[in-house]
Amino acid sequence: MQWLFDCSGAQNEIRIFMKAVEALYEAHKIAFSPFVFETAYTMLELGILESIYNHREGISIENCAQETGVSEYGVRVLVEMAEAASIVESNADGLYVTTKIGHFLLRDEMTRVNLYFTHDVCYKGLFHLKESIVNGKPEGLKELGDWNTIYEGLSVLPEHIKKSWFDFDHHYSDNSFNDALKIIFKDEPKQIYDIGGNTGKWAIASTKHDPDVRVKMFDLPGQIGVAKENIGKIDEIKDRVEYQTVNLLDPSSEIPGGADVYWMSQFLDCFSEEEIEQILLKIRKNISKDSRVYIMETFIDNQRFPAATHSLVATSLYFTVIANGNSKMYTSTAMKYIVDKAGFECIDEHHLHGDSFHTILELKLK
Repeated sequence: MQWLFDCSGAQNEIRIFMKAVEALYEAHKIAFSPFVFETAYTMLELGILESIYNHREGISIENCAQETGVSEYGVRVLVEMAEAASIVESNADGLYVTTKIGHFLLRDEMTRVNLYFTHDVCYKGLFHLKESIVNGKPEGLKELGDWNTIYEGLSVLPEHIKKSWFDFDHHYSDNSFNDALKIIFKDEPKQIYDIGGNTGKWAIASTKHDPDVRVKMFDLPGQIGVAKENIGKIDEIKDRVEYQTVNLLDPSSEIPGGADVYWMSQFLDCFSEEEIEQILLKIRKNISKDSRVYIMETFIDNQRFPAATHSLVATSLYFTVIANGNSKMYTSTAMKYIVDKAGFECIDEHHLHGDSFHTILELKLK
């Protein structure tokens, strides 16, 4: 029977060895991950991945080069890296086809939005991540402009960077609005304060949803300017939207009373825990006991799919190195703790359905 124990021991050693080999491979993939990222981006930009995708039976390097106008050398080095990263694969005839990973890079909206946001907004800045962590400042922001936070410069970013930023921002909010409107309007509010209204998309959605509601937007001057331009083009709602420029990090700034609903969509994740508490205290100072506060966020701990969770924790590093240096994507538990400290009670937690990643916390004064 000794051979059984010897065999068992050998198999265990093999399993340990294979786990080590797999771990080493994963470590090497991390070491070379920028090469894979830039390969995927370049193949998208040059139409190489689209060309391969369109040939379901497979395509050769030579034919792909002719079809895209890229040199055979260029196509070959990109395709070889893409094959190593399982973005494409060669079939029995030695021709290249896309894998499911390649399919999602081409056709999945969230993947494309994330990739272009990473490339255009974050990539150069991430080189300064260590400095940002050490200094507590968004040291990578200087790759985009000379501002204290990215929000000060959003309206003047180069067009392709601005597009990638807003595509990213709107992708994680627009698909939630239909469900959110049902929740916000269940008590038929007449006055909504849209705090951090950005480009005015919520103001447009809510005033179109209810012809009697009025919305007042609060944001920085650049964002208010963009929102005014967008809303001013829509005759049936433009007279029901007001604007107030405000920097909520200014200790002297205030949020007035008078609203039935105080709405913050993907806004509080732009601030540190201490700053979130201060913003909520500004609301608390003038809010009536019958008013409601709604916080809509993509909380890390409320995601159904690993890809969404992965995207959110990565986005925290965008805040660290680009946006402001001190905020992040929060868990719902952390946000409810801050809410409680600021003197509010969370009376409901609405988990949106469908393709949404969002949760809405409904608050009232304690």
